[in-house]
Amino acid sequence: MAKIAVLGYGVVGSGTVEVFYKNKENLEKKAGEPLDIKYILDVRDFPDSPFADKFVKDFNVILNDPEVKVVSEVIGGIKPAYDFVKSALTAGKSVVTSNKELVATKGAELLAIAKEKNVNFFFEASVGGGIPIIKPIHACLEANEIDEIAGILNGTTNFILTKMIRDGMGFDEALKIAQELGYAERNPTADVEGIDACRKICILASLSFGRHVYPENVHTEGITKVTLEDVEYMDCCDSKIKLIGCARREDNNEISIGVFPAVIKDESQLAGVNDVFNAILVRGDATGDVVFYGKGAGKLPTASAVVSDIVSAVKHPDTSRSLTWSDSEQSFIRPFGKFTCANYIRLCADNTEKTKADIEALFGKVEYLSSKKQPAGELAFITGVMAEDDALSACEKLSGGARLLGRIRVLDY
Repeated sequence: MAKIAVLGYGVVGSGTVEVFYKNKENLEKKAGEPLDIKYILDVRDFPDSPFADKFVKDFNVILNDPEVKVVSEVIGGIKPAYDFVKSALTAGKSVVTSNKELVATKGAELLAIAKEKNVNFFFEASVGGGIPIIKPIHACLEANEIDEIAGILNGTTNFILTKMIRDGMGFDEALKIAQELGYAERNPTADVEGIDACRKICILASLSFGRHVYPENVHTEGITKVTLEDVEYMDCCDSKIKLIGCARREDNNEISIGVFPAVIKDESQLAGVNDVFNAILVRGDATGDVVFYGKGAGKLPTASAVVSDIVSAVKHPDTSRSLTWSDSEQSFIRPFGKFTCANYIRLCADNTEKTKADIEALFGKVEYLSSKKQPAGELAFITGVMAEDDALSACEKLSGGARLLGRIRVLDY
């Protein structure tokens, strides 16, 4: 019998235990042997829980029990999760986790320990909740060289933007509703400022390109500066605004990577992803575009991915050779100033004709946009593809009473 320990009994931890026992008989058939959760670690007491006899407060009880073969870490954050996971791997126990911050910051180190000890470090639930994406990248798509990966990686921001697009609701009002529904935390910074999406694109990029990408090296913007005026212009040009995390292979063995609001044309498979749903597009050299779609968070969808990894760790106890990447210095990450894309720009001008002449001189040929509520003296347009530094420089050189109101990058997916 394979014995399992669950670290943390919060939303995902309790969901993991619930899914495990609900489907235990079927899971045992898939694992090829009996399974049971021996311990649940939590500092709180749960005297009324049907699993009350399984709770412990000392991690060493789990660490020193040779019967425990798989540890599921669903605490979140770095401390104490990192110490627990590292100790478990070093002791020869496989670990599965939903902890995106841990994988994004310590993944290379923990994968190396797992390899040294011939056990596994699995983290399907760290990106996309219940959406299978980690295993498809390193197993199902292994015949491909992945050229690019991009996605809507945060359900909270996607819900807010959906409210702005569908209901004409301002950011603050949409955020308040997201908080009331439990989609956003009381402190929503990690979501609305792009930090959560940054951690996820780091994991996906590290796996896709084989070298660890650290979050502090990724250009990250959130959605707090997106306005209803921007949404209305996009509606008039058959486009949507989404918070996108993207990474792509460049020349000279470099990658470009970033998280930011982006304009996506309506024909894109990403444009129709609404509410709290996530979608991840993988662009392979053989498959072309493949899109994975589903609930990107939530108790049971995330628990589904955790339990799936538990079964995989029991079935395949030796280190996965394909789920890996190496630690690396960060010079392979191209400076974001060289990132190339088109741009949506909105500005107001005292003299629109003079400003249009400046725009043509600075940006070249552009496509002007209009909206139903466009005020006098306001100009909105989409540029051709240009480098980030060049776009910023051109915006700074606008003269004649022109004032920049907003700029959003335009992506082609």
